[in-house]
Amino acid sequence: MKRNELFKKIKRIVVKIGTSSISESGIISSAKIAKFTSDIAELKNMGYEIALVTSGAISSGAGVLKLSRNNLTIPDKQALAAVGQAVLMNTYRQCFEKSGFNIGQILLTEDDMRSRKRFLNAKNALDSLFKMNVIPVINENDTVAVDEIKFGDNDTLSAHVFSLIEADLLILLSDINGFYYDRHDPEPIYEIFDITDDIRKRAGGAGSEHGTGGMITKINAAEMIMRFGGMMIIADGTEPGILKKIMSCEKKGTLFVGEKKNINERKKWISMRKGRGVLIIDDGAVQALATGKKSLLAAGILDIKGKFDMGDIVEICNTKNKIIAKGIVNYRYDELLSIKGKKTSEIKNLLNGHFFEEVINRDDMIIL
Repeated sequence: MKRNELFKKIKRIVVKIGTSSISESGIISSAKIAKFTSDIAELKNMGYEIALVTSGAISSGAGVLKLSRNNLTIPDKQALAAVGQAVLMNTYRQCFEKSGFNIGQILLTEDDMRSRKRFLNAKNALDSLFKMNVIPVINENDTVAVDEIKFGDNDTLSAHVFSLIEADLLILLSDINGFYYDRHDPEPIYEIFDITDDIRKRAGGAGSEHGTGGMITKINAAEMIMRFGGMMIIADGTEPGILKKIMSCEKKGTLFVGEKKNINERKKWISMRKGRGVLIIDDGAVQALATGKKSLLAAGILDIKGKFDMGDIVEICNTKNKIIAKGIVNYRYDELLSIKGKKTSEIKNLLNGHFFEEVINRDDMIIL
């Protein structure tokens, strides 16, 4: 299907701008930000709803305080983010005001997405901002985030925002103009409909000096939203008017297109969460989940990795360590260690009658 057909029903768009696209010599550039805000305002005037995910808080803070980002401790980075976030948002506010739009700041951590209640609170707040014709400007809350609650990069964050607001398209703007199958190719691949192992392998490589993401984080983001039929574009943020060119269906960037699936919002939420542990299951259990549409029973579990509690989300892997599903587990890790591989009749005695028939109910699971 051609882009003009795919883009006909697009209403809500997430635009992610990387640090390299809004900085000059490691310092945040108000002129570059003004270029993007003007482009986004043009899309708004075309009738699209836009949420902006921006990097640059730590770099902005480093620029203001004239400090190097090298060899910083976690508290140092958090402090720079606290300084830089205010500067960054004020720059966006001033630039968007010139186009007649207000902004609302949203700071998120992965922990906010992990809690279903906080996820829905964030979703409701964002929906209200759209109704008020306010542009949400979203960043990771680097002042409080540590490894356990970090998205890690804003490519991943933007995929979560895509799911959170039920967007139709994610546009990742960076200093690259798409995904190249081979570095000697004259042009990037125009469209990708499936993320293969070969694509993942060719996506290796680091990001820019002042950013945290490389091509692999972009491929991971694409894979996350393609699971439930989403679309994503990687495009060159340095090209003038790139957003309007993309939405005018010009041949720009690499478009990733997922197969449309009828997945409810709860299962989408499960698919986007980080697993707190891993369950390795046998081939019979894999077939029961993938083709038989069954719940996961303890009898099919071969091994357990990680420490998790009842109600946490875990990954379900086959014997080759390939993730085949995610779900909300009904047992603590130590309970599962004692009942893995056992039949329901045996579990009843082991747990003194206090047990669930399913380790993960089918309604609390998504097949990947």
